[in-house]
Amino acid sequence: MMDKTAIVILNWNGSKMLRQYLPSVIDCSGDAAVIVADNASTDDSIELLERDFPSVRRIQLEKNWGFADGYNKALQQVEADYYVLLNSDVEVTPQWLETLVVFMDAHPEVAACQPKLRSVFRRECFEYAGACGGFIDRLGYPFCRGRLFDTVEEDRGQYDEPMSVLWATGACLLIRRDDYWKAGGLDGRFFAHNEEIDLCWRLRTMGRLVYCLPQSVVYHVGGGTLPKNNPMKTFLNFRNNLTMLYKNLPEEELKPVMRLRWWLDYLAAFQTLVLNRNWGDCKAIFRARKAFKQWLPQFKADRERIQQQRTVPVVPERMRISLVWQYYAKRKKHFSDIV
Repeated sequence: MMDKTAIVILNWNGSKMLRQYLPSVIDCSGDAAVIVADNASTDDSIELLERDFPSVRRIQLEKNWGFADGYNKALQQVEADYYVLLNSDVEVTPQWLETLVVFMDAHPEVAACQPKLRSVFRRECFEYAGACGGFIDRLGYPFCRGRLFDTVEEDRGQYDEPMSVLWATGACLLIRRDDYWKAGGLDGRFFAHNEEIDLCWRLRTMGRLVYCLPQSVVYHVGGGTLPKNNPMKTFLNFRNNLTMLYKNLPEEELKPVMRLRWWLDYLAAFQTLVLNRNWGDCKAIFRARKAFKQWLPQFKADRERIQQQRTVPVVPERMRISLVWQYYAKRKKHFSDIV
């Protein structure tokens, strides 16, 4: 019998997070199936699940496929109408899941949604990874209701209206199974970072909607696998963001946007070296630009397919602003300031 909703937690050496946050998922998720897909952990994650959480189904993957392909491999083994991609470092609250599912049942035009994300460490504030729903600017820089670049706002209820967004965070993403596979799933080549934005952007160009529902609240640790100032994280973010732009931008915008990003990326590298004295991140940006150029040919067919499937010429949630200009030049630090 197929489950209506399956919560799938992708785990890699996260036994500490599972021990701390899995009980809230079990207690607050009603009759949804709870599944941990393990990316070939080398810690005691499997032993912990067997001993302390015998009701939780386990999927053991043969190697670490990363976030993107790890979920693809795991979800191929899950039968449910709704998938919930949930990070192991998320503390959920009562009715978090019911709120999302009731909304999705009533709105078949919506492919995916997310709750409001608050920080585990500053519980009155939004959390960086998804806050209250995600957007990108015209040059591909992601931001959220409640978070612009590194500025995270306090949650005072200012974004409590349900809203159509461009992307829902991979930290807690509910998506219809049919939409997930029709769009092609997460791009496994990304390994991690920007993969959920890429998926949601594809869905939006196909005419499907993505929502944030702030009446559902979860708390996220964030940065559990790769800390924020890790050069590998910088590399993946820059390489994958450029690839996402190449795949999804309308034809008339592709060259102009890519030219501007060339200048801005090298400006970012200069800033990390001169202003922040961070040689690791500077080198990571150069490596990302090189890696993007090297693997670009393998995405040509993806781009052609995405453009052929396009039913929405202009995606409104891709805002026609420059976030760099608004944030650094005009000193606008809050989402409400730029909308």
